[in-house]
Amino acid sequence: MAMSRAAAAISQRRSGPLLPPSRSMSSLFGHVEPSAKDPILGVTEAFLADPSPDKVNVGVGAYRDDNGKPVVLECVREAERRIAGNANMEYLPMGGSVKMIQESLRLAYGEDSEFIKDKRIAAVQALSGTGACRLFADFQKRFLPDSQIYIPTPTWSNHHNIWRDAQVPQRTFAYYHLESKGLDFVGLMDDIKKAPDGSFFLLHACAHNPTGVDPSEEQWREISHQFKLKNHFPFFDMAYQGFASGDPERDAKAIRIFLEDGHQIGCAQSYAKNMGLYGQRAGCLTILCDDEMQAVAVKSQLQQIARPMYSNPPLHGALVVSTILGDPALKTLWLKEVKGMADRIIGMRKALKESLEKLGSPLSWEHITNQIGMFCYSGMTPEQVDRLTKEFHIYMTRNGRISMAGVTTGNVAYLANAIHEVTKQN
Repeated sequence: MAMSRAAAAISQRRSGPLLPPSRSMSSLFGHVEPSAKDPILGVTEAFLADPSPDKVNVGVGAYRDDNGKPVVLECVREAERRIAGNANMEYLPMGGSVKMIQESLRLAYGEDSEFIKDKRIAAVQALSGTGACRLFADFQKRFLPDSQIYIPTPTWSNHHNIWRDAQVPQRTFAYYHLESKGLDFVGLMDDIKKAPDGSFFLLHACAHNPTGVDPSEEQWREISHQFKLKNHFPFFDMAYQGFASGDPERDAKAIRIFLEDGHQIGCAQSYAKNMGLYGQRAGCLTILCDDEMQAVAVKSQLQQIARPMYSNPPLHGALVVSTILGDPALKTLWLKEVKGMADRIIGMRKALKESLEKLGSPLSWEHITNQIGMFCYSGMTPEQVDRLTKEFHIYMTRNGRISMAGVTTGNVAYLANAIHEVTKQN
């Protein structure tokens, strides 16, 4: 009998304690349902599954050349050649690469920025623009728990996910004017005025995603003035500096206006679009503070937020960015290449608009060339987009957003004809 009990004890130790039926491993996660497909990434999945030789993907938010192929900039290739074999693989500090951060500050705030000289900017390397936004959202929740964030209607869909998961309450403000397919400036200003004093606002610094609609310089000045009156805090998501107009200084104009007017600001920077470093997750989060002491404190807290998330940021992308921006010749090459990308997008906007007009479309397509950046908010309905996919094998998000990076000289006529077919009855 004793031997039998001993054998049973050994057997239980080997197999572990028996779980009650309600806690069996087979049902522990049984209540978990599949998540909804991402509205953007799902487009690419459907495109890849389509066997049609005529298929066109204008949903992807990544630059393509005129043959529809991914591009690696020559400045990036040269930076990688210089890096190869000359760097170790040690961890970066929690705050990231000091050299990359310094170059990012100069790009966003200006080469001769007084705020950089006075060390008033808390800055950390981030996992591209998404990571920068998430770090800021968590910082906002931790240190201003009663605050909320005002987000433009519409915006990049992930913005809502980021602040939701950081548990920051969200409100929206008017941005896009449906009838004009431009900026709802009156509605925007009205919502800024109505928001409680000291509210947080998410602003797209340039090349608004998904609409491609940006305020003019004069409108930015009016927005900044109203923010000052209301003591609002602007948080800029700058994912397209240089990629929008081809000029990084011009694309940073909104930020510079707010700085000139004496605002404290936050800024998320990304090198995915303007350097093509999509998979390297290279970005930066900056917060302008009252003084150096405050900046040191804020940076230390940002690092503490990052620590349990990912500990420290990746090395390779930071080396590429700092090598390019820190070398005058490579930076000059980058400026040439980023302008080339922007110019191709602008050229495809013109070609698409002219093709639609030549087909005799009864609609106005002026908004295609009035908008800027990677995306064109076409004004097509979800039903019209569904027809494009079903009848013409053209893939885009159902809000009618066209990624101009997917438009080429080889497919622009086909795309225009398809758009004309599904919109001509309007």
